Amino acid sequence: MAVEKGAVSVQMENLFPLIKKWLYSEKDIFVRELITNGLDAINKIKRLKSLGEFKTEEEEQYEIHVAIDREKKTLTFSDNGIGMTAEEIKKYISEVAFSGANDFLSKYKSDDESSQIIGHFGLGFYSSFIISDYVEIDSLSYLDGAKAAHWKCGGSPDYELSEGSRSKRGTDVILRVSDNESEYLDEYKISRILETYCAFIPVPIFLNSRRVNERKPLWMERPNEIKDEDYIDFYRYLYPFEQEPIFWIHINSDYPIRAKGILYFPKLTHELDPSKGKIKFYYNSVYVSDNLKDLIPPFLMNLRGVIDCPDMPLNVSRSYLQQDPIMKKLTAHITRKVSDELSGLFKSDRKKYEDYWDDINPFIKVGMMEDDKFFEAMKSSLVFKLFSGNFVVFEDFVKGKEKVYYASDDKTQSFYINILKEQSIEVLLADSWIDVHFIPFLESKYKEIKFLRVDSELTDSSINENGESGIVDPKTNKTFSETIQDLFKKVLDIPGLNIEVKYLNAGDVPAVVLLNEQSRRMSDMFAMFGKNDALGTLNEHTLVINASSSVIQNLKKSLSGLSEPVEDINLVIWEIYDLALMSQRSLSALRTETYVKNSIKLLEKYTAKM
Repeated sequence: MAVEKGAVSVQMENLFPLIKKWLYSEKDIFVRELITNGLDAINKIKRLKSLGEFKTEEEEQYEIHVAIDREKKTLTFSDNGIGMTAEEIKKYISEVAFSGANDFLSKYKSDDESSQIIGHFGLGFYSSFIISDYVEIDSLSYLDGAKAAHWKCGGSPDYELSEGSRSKRGTDVILRVSDNESEYLDEYKISRILETYCAFIPVPIFLNSRRVNERKPLWMERPNEIKDEDYIDFYRYLYPFEQEPIFWIHINSDYPIRAKGILYFPKLTHELDPSKGKIKFYYNSVYVSDNLKDLIPPFLMNLRGVIDCPDMPLNVSRSYLQQDPIMKKLTAHITRKVSDELSGLFKSDRKKYEDYWDDINPFIKVGMMEDDKFFEAMKSSLVFKLFSGNFVVFEDFVKGKEKVYYASDDKTQSFYINILKEQSIEVLLADSWIDVHFIPFLESKYKEIKFLRVDSELTDSSINENGESGIVDPKTNKTFSETIQDLFKKVLDIPGLNIEVKYLNAGDVPAVVLLNEQSRRMSDMFAMFGKNDALGTLNEHTLVINASSSVIQNLKKSLSGLSEPVEDINLVIWEIYDLALMSQRSLSALRTETYVKNSIKLLEKYTAKM
């Protein structure tokens, strides 16, 4: 055929500069676009063959080849798909307003997922100009008697169309790589791009004769045919430097939206961070992104795995989701699927669910706080560990209670826990970092219940009201409790410090620090932001002197006959106060330094008497 010259049909000015600067936000995407165009061409010929509209004498092996020629500075993408005639090249390539895939779909619509058309040979093709000085197409159509056609364009609306040289059905797209984009002539770089975007494409892809996509998309397999080791091996492939997952959920949905995938619950080594989403999104096995925040609720963004949604509406760069009702359906479906699987595990294997709890509870609790439907779905499966180590279902535990006691640290708060334990009061262990937020959330949902941390108050039954026995010192006309209280107030002249003296029924701890629940919650919030001196910041706290303890009883003997406290007694009082703060991890850096100095003095005085 004679050389035909023409201009690309565009409905906007300066199309090519826009393509380079705006239309494609990531240069590497051109590789994905050209590979998926080749896959589309193969799917088309396979579809025609299945309908009997195309016949071959022998079984074909469909393939896509990528070839790098550093000397010629070319990058070539070849397929043995349906091919194009000169007229089709003019229509689908030169006339941007048309889309070959749309036309083909309207004629050969199929419900078979394996034959879905991924790209739109038209706009997707133009991504090749991102890195090229000019682009050529050499194509031979499947039609009987068709002649090869050759198209060439140098990044402007002008093109040349002539007879091509291809002798076998299919298409070659040849990119003449610009000098300032020579990195795309590096085999390692192209290999990495292909492995990222095209690792699971169901047609063999070869780079300079080496196959680069030998893994099958595990999410497309039937869940009942996949072994646990297959799931774990797939996870290792996706995330080679992470610990093995706790467990996983296999998604296989046709309604209300088509979606397949595998979601893994990872072991968390830090707080949930929605900005670091690692779920990989695919479109018919073609990688799209791992940062599509509109698709996954924030509380699930820290999950790992893949989601493949052929109904996903993407813009031309396939880098961002458009706002679309279909995506809202997918988001709701994924959330419901996760809650169904979790609650199903709770019902079918309670022991396994509890074994996973330490790792999965942050996901569940954040989800319950952020999504009302997720809360309703999971509230009957919400569990807490008791100080005894046993688990209880939260809704069963709180039934009929007006107060619920919880501990955030079973070691530093063991004294308080033991006091309640001796009164047969069970304590919930709320030691996850998220519980600082989750406890107030539960309080908003269960308004009839008051939630109290074990160190926020002393129960009536923890105090021995008969401890004082009404004994009054005739010299001072004060009870022992009043004397001790006055003494501590005089020595510990600290703003915001309240001092009480109680005869406690349990333990030999000389004193404990109490902070009311609301102040405690503010304290915990300060601590989350690195303000460790929470008590010093809030000021208001109570030191409860345990008059039953041997230390305070011994202190009573030392006071006999003294009109003023001596240095030794002052040191002991400060020691008691600092120890009480220390047991709460509330000793500031400044107080720690003073505490060490006081302790050294006490040791010097004690050893001097030995």
